[in-house]
Amino acid sequence: MNEALLQFIWQNKLFTVTALETTGNEPLAIIHPGKLNRNSGPDFLEARVRIGNTLLIGNIELHINSSDWMKHKHDTDAAYNNLVLHAVYNDDQPAAAGSTPVLELKKLISQDIIARYSAITLSPGKLPCAGLHNGVKYITKESWMSTLLAERWEQKLEEWNLVLQHNAEDWRNLLYWRMAANFGFKVNAAPFLMLAQSLPLNLIAKHRENSLQIEALLFGQAGMLNGDFTDEYPRQLQKEYDYLKKKYQLTPIAGHLWKFLRMRPANFPTIRIAQFAALLQQSVHLFSKVIETHTTRDIEPLLDVRATEYWDNHYRFDELQKRSYPKSLGITSIQNIIINTVAPIQFLYAAKQGNMAQHDAALALLETVAPEQNSIVTLFENSGWHASNAAQTQALIQLYNNYCTGKRCLECAVGHSIIKSNLPIENH
Repeated sequence: MNEALLQFIWQNKLFTVTALETTGNEPLAIIHPGKLNRNSGPDFLEARVRIGNTLLIGNIELHINSSDWMKHKHDTDAAYNNLVLHAVYNDDQPAAAGSTPVLELKKLISQDIIARYSAITLSPGKLPCAGLHNGVKYITKESWMSTLLAERWEQKLEEWNLVLQHNAEDWRNLLYWRMAANFGFKVNAAPFLMLAQSLPLNLIAKHRENSLQIEALLFGQAGMLNGDFTDEYPRQLQKEYDYLKKKYQLTPIAGHLWKFLRMRPANFPTIRIAQFAALLQQSVHLFSKVIETHTTRDIEPLLDVRATEYWDNHYRFDELQKRSYPKSLGITSIQNIIINTVAPIQFLYAAKQGNMAQHDAALALLETVAPEQNSIVTLFENSGWHASNAAQTQALIQLYNNYCTGKRCLECAVGHSIIKSNLPIENH
């Protein structure tokens, strides 16, 4: 037993609530357990209890042992003067709280609740409730996943909102930066974002009609055009960039920031930069199109880009490959961008505009995208929790990272259901 579990039990009235008596043998009825206080002071505020024939409205303090009252020095803290009840698991020091009525809970709480809580919070596995969550109703899981998705986006979009505020609410620029970071995917997201931030979008727009100049600007600013090249194409890029660099007084980022090691060649940053160049060249009014489009069928063509012909048989400059094929972005990468950039920016834009229809449409967009495949999703699948779309996989990622790894089961709707249920735990 710990105070977090005791608070959970009290808040949900998971104890015998009939024929209660204080330790002073006075009849007690819990009319309302109060509101959980997450700040300093008593654990529950605005509670209502009846002791004898008297209705009392005030605060309630919970402790594992009544002696904790003195250990926590509540006897000298005025914040605890308005208590109507001191609820303790074990009354080891009667009258520790002075004249405040005391309720001992130890005999009123089922040991099954404690056992189920221990089973999930003390589980050695990466997924605490594996083997138990299958007994939780689907509607509970579905509702919780909707909450988790919104929570994930709110956390992510807090940073995006700050970017907007510092850039005069420039949505086009926000999309440009976030799209760039997404093209770097996980490994090269940081240098890709630095690249975009070093190259103003209005400068890109001036050269949109010339693919060579767009690539020259991107590869040059990426710090990848500093060598002595053999192939004609990188030499052309180098020449173009030298001119544009002087004209616009550009400063490239450090080329060593880019990571190639242990990556599939198709994911090399050289390929992704070439594909990003193609997106920038062909995507006039991309932001308005992204905001107005709410189906994957319509969004996918906007992101269906391929690197220029040179990259058909190259992964790096001056390194010719025997196999030649077009380096298109690919459906998996397109779906990743929809999940991590398109849908979230639609969500943020709708929230800023107060447009609930578009807000819901942004959430619904992920329901039309295939579920992601990664180690976290696989962990849930192996335990019998299968996601049917990207909205659910995003929710599971949030659940695992923010709740499961920290054993925050008491704050999880699935954990709630397991602890409050009659699920057997023998084989967990």
